[in-house]
Amino acid sequence: MNTIRNIPFSPPDISDEEINEVVDTLRSGWITTGPKTKLFEKKIAEYCHTSKAVALNSATAAMEITLRLLGIGPGDEVITSAYTYSATASVITHVGAKVVLVDTGKNSFHIDYDGIENAITEKTKVIIPVDIGGVMCDYDKIYEAIERKKSFFNPTNKLQEAFGRIIVIADAAHSIGATYQGKMSGEVADFTSFSFHAVKNLTTGEGGMVTWKDINGIDNEEIYRQYMLFSIHGQSKDALAKTKLGSWEYDIVAPYYKCNMTDIMASLGLAQFKRYPSIIDKRKHMIEKYDELLSGLNVTSMKHYDESSKSCGHLYLLRLTGKNESFRNEVIKRMAEKGIATNVHYKPLPMLEAYRNLAFKIEDYPNAYEMFQNEITLPLHTLLTDEDIEYVVNIFKESFH
Repeated sequence: MNTIRNIPFSPPDISDEEINEVVDTLRSGWITTGPKTKLFEKKIAEYCHTSKAVALNSATAAMEITLRLLGIGPGDEVITSAYTYSATASVITHVGAKVVLVDTGKNSFHIDYDGIENAITEKTKVIIPVDIGGVMCDYDKIYEAIERKKSFFNPTNKLQEAFGRIIVIADAAHSIGATYQGKMSGEVADFTSFSFHAVKNLTTGEGGMVTWKDINGIDNEEIYRQYMLFSIHGQSKDALAKTKLGSWEYDIVAPYYKCNMTDIMASLGLAQFKRYPSIIDKRKHMIEKYDELLSGLNVTSMKHYDESSKSCGHLYLLRLTGKNESFRNEVIKRMAEKGIATNVHYKPLPMLEAYRNLAFKIEDYPNAYEMFQNEITLPLHTLLTDEDIEYVVNIFKESFH
């Protein structure tokens, strides 16, 4: 008989380092966007091997503002995966473009790469692939599909002309610290949006960051300035710049948005970032422990590490081979009764009311449904001990039979 343990799904791992850094910010007298936010941007850009990074209040804001930066709007189409969280697709509707959903590959959590090519039309401007669970997509296949349909691309502004092809914005909410073909998440896609939400590997409570690869003929400082304008009401000076003597005056260049990161959030991120290599190592150890303990069962876990990519170990996605939704839901219930919080990643978008109202039908996405119906996500976070993982697996085995 197991003593019932309380195993939360994904609590934040906050140490004295984070607490001290936040206290330092609170005592500094500067709590909104300021020096720590700028330092955090610099650290992430260096980590991702990019020239610049922009800190915002969410990955959602990072994706939406990037679409706006690129001039995406009514009449344009943006392709993304049917197997993702709503934010990936909702930002497309926010800018007035048409959402084009593509099924996953067979027995894959990632978008179907052949499906991307088939979905490209003369209206396609952007593809938003989704890195799930910390595992990056196969970006070579994405760019190959774009190259084959290059003649379809119709640029409508200077930035789109600089690319001369469909632009890739990675939804990398799960993949900071992951690599693909030896390159960091953040330097593979044209633009990359990270999330630092409370359940993510590296957290600022809420928060996000966008990085981008250098673009021929386009000044990085100008791109950075545009992000700043979009994130603080189109104001020509941020609060930090206005603190210079006699420099109160500013202009509003357009009626933009409010989605900046604060120094309180950035201070959390800076402390987490210092610890991040050990966080990734610990997650790798836990994934290997799960894989070892679950071997021999009729289940399939997502592959996190191979010769072409290394995951940052964000989620432990597990499929109950040959089982259906009701069986999976019963396992979740039984595990909850023993104190273990699990989750499902994800309910495909066509199953949600918002997307059914946009005329999407799950019947058109059979692979995504097949992945969803027997998927269960087990707890994976750096507060877990090996004994906790053994308990989770034991209860899972009991619940599975």
